[in-house]
Amino acid sequence: MSLADVLERAAEALPDLADTIRPANGDPDRLLDSLAAADARTLLGWLLAESPAAGEELAMAWADSPRGSEPIGALSDESLGKAGRKALRRARHRLRSRGVAVAEAAPTPRVASLPRLDDELAAALVSTPDPSGAQLVVIVEASPAGGARIFQGGADLERGVPDFQVFATTRSQARGLLRDLEANPQLGAVRTSRESLAALLATAAAAQPPGRALPPAFEEWRSRVARPAAGARCPGAEARDALGASGDLTAARSVAERVAAGEIGPWPPALEALREIGEKVRQAASSPLLVDEAQRREHVEAVVAEALDARYAEPAGERTAQRFEETAYVAWRRERLDEAHALLAAAQAFRDRAPRDNPVARALLDRVLEPVLEALREERDRSPVVRP
Repeated sequence: MSLADVLERAAEALPDLADTIRPANGDPDRLLDSLAAADARTLLGWLLAESPAAGEELAMAWADSPRGSEPIGALSDESLGKAGRKALRRARHRLRSRGVAVAEAAPTPRVASLPRLDDELAAALVSTPDPSGAQLVVIVEASPAGGARIFQGGADLERGVPDFQVFATTRSQARGLLRDLEANPQLGAVRTSRESLAALLATAAAAQPPGRALPPAFEEWRSRVARPAAGARCPGAEARDALGASGDLTAARSVAERVAAGEIGPWPPALEALREIGEKVRQAASSPLLVDEAQRREHVEAVVAEALDARYAEPAGERTAQRFEETAYVAWRRERLDEAHALLAAAQAFRDRAPRDNPVARALLDRVLEPVLEALREERDRSPVVRP
């Protein structure tokens, strides 16, 4: 995206400066001549935060101008991402190489204060795990350059961080996004604390497969969104702490019924593991050595029991328990307490029971194997009955 295009985005995000930004037509010198010092600093800060490449282009152009040292030197880099901070350092280096003294901004004093409860732009949302196991995570915060900054991505306790994006928007658009997400019954997004969401993202990032890199935007902003304070807990753990862990097997079985009905899960294993399980079940069900249907069913059950133990061996069993706790957190925040207690009982079943004796684990695996089993049933129905 060209500097002119990014400046147009800036004009939309900074309406108070739009009448000064647009007439310059993307010319850095005209912009610097037209903007007051504080406004130039605000605009440069927005570009470095939201589009570091365009921000660096503007900063380098201003570094060649006599007036450029003030906004470049006075801009604080505390709210910038890694790329933005590097771009600002390069612009300051160019000023110094020209013999221009740069008085950098002093660090902003930090004073502990209570959060503003009415600040709609300070929000963190999390959803229940989708059928693949990924949760939607959204962080909205006020941008230091005006408007709002949104972090949006996925957190999968078994597969890491599949996607992550950062973008700028207006405050009204940010508030609209929050309303839409919370009102969407399919997503089930609810508010949580920023620290809890950071703990969830950090836990998911630790599960990232070795062969797949974390999304670039996540890596750039990781220190801001996934560095929880000591003792921070994931949302699901907060639900367990508040409501207590339950070993109620009847409640767990009610969750297994919901899994079987397609309301929760199935959170399948990785594709290679899924293929291996499916092939073992197919071979067991179609073995020519088993002519008696009862023997065939018994053999399939034995293979499924082994598959359950393999699928939910640690750490997969604990991660599945955590997924049920994350689902319980959303039910708890939406004041569905009976549902939340049942989901916590399902989570506890993965800690208290062997996978082959866990009705919730069996329901999840049955859902995953359903296409394989259905294909086998159709194959047997088409096959002629051969009698001795």
